[in-house]
Amino acid sequence: MSLRQLCVFFTLAWATLGTASANPEKTATSDDWTQVVRSSPYWVSQGVYSNVLTIRGWVLKESGYCAETDRHILFDMRGQFLAWISDGSDREETQARLNSTRKTLFDDNRTDTWLPGKTGQTGYPFALACDQPHVNLDEAVARYLGTLPSERIWGAWDDLSFASSGQPESLHNALRYVAQTRQDQNRLDLPRELPLYLAGQILIESGGQARAHSGANARGILQLSPSALSDCRIKPRNYWHRLAQIDCALRLMNQNARNLEPAFAERFGHLPETKQQRLFTLLLIQAYHGGAGRVEALLIDEALSKPAAYFAEHHDRFTAGDIAFGMVFHNLGRDRLGLASLYYVADVQLATEALCRSPRLNTTDFCAWK
Repeated sequence: MSLRQLCVFFTLAWATLGTASANPEKTATSDDWTQVVRSSPYWVSQGVYSNVLTIRGWVLKESGYCAETDRHILFDMRGQFLAWISDGSDREETQARLNSTRKTLFDDNRTDTWLPGKTGQTGYPFALACDQPHVNLDEAVARYLGTLPSERIWGAWDDLSFASSGQPESLHNALRYVAQTRQDQNRLDLPRELPLYLAGQILIESGGQARAHSGANARGILQLSPSALSDCRIKPRNYWHRLAQIDCALRLMNQNARNLEPAFAERFGHLPETKQQRLFTLLLIQAYHGGAGRVEALLIDEALSKPAAYFAEHHDRFTAGDIAFGMVFHNLGRDRLGLASLYYVADVQLATEALCRSPRLNTTDFCAWK
């Protein structure tokens, strides 16, 4: 199982999900949390992107309230931290502690409602386990930048030829080479900052490890499925080829961009150019994780597009990140959308920030869009 899929698995297994109800003392049902999401006003998405980055950063970096990994943190619909608990000796005891803390937060007027969680039933406020498999960002950044000679690469793929056995180069230089070559060939039409975010995806998907292999049979540095690799006309013997993986991911991103652009332009074409590009980039990352069809539905489906319509009309009140997250949040429980969809985009953002803090990349054009 890949690092990303392990993270998603434990997120779904440990993180409890829910939101407010109109009557906090009623007996909750398994559907209550979805009804509360439906009834929450769209304005609650103000600031949610920054807030979720904060709590996910604690998990990825084992810092802040997750400096001790045997904890859960609780947060509200806006991603605002509310409290933390020490884990119990087993899942049942941990859940009991979470529920007790939820009720205390409600009694102290720190949340409008609370819903108990249990097996098969989600709870509110949201809870996230600090102890989750995740990428060691420091190690992943070092691997990506080729800090050690053993981490550098060379090779040829299709019409691409990168470095040499005598002078191998970093994975970072390989990504830039492939992206620039395909752009020069007019084979890509992607936002300018997309290569930076693809670098972040490499860190989150695999930690930059060439032989990463998930339980779902996704492979390589970008965790591509056999069907995706086949679509890119990559033969099984080259499934792990890092140049081929980068080339294929860029091709898939470009296809997703072509498919999403008409609906996106119709919905958000009036936004300022910089904000448009930022939002489109975040939606492309979401599409890589969950599929372009699901993101397109958030833009055009009669029911699922209502949040997007609101954010398009009131875009000046929200950041591009808030809009991207709000479109998903207000549809949680529909079309297989869950908090893992938000966590993935947040983790990629955090990975790009880690890259751009490195002395090697901090002042480069590559990080100009961070």
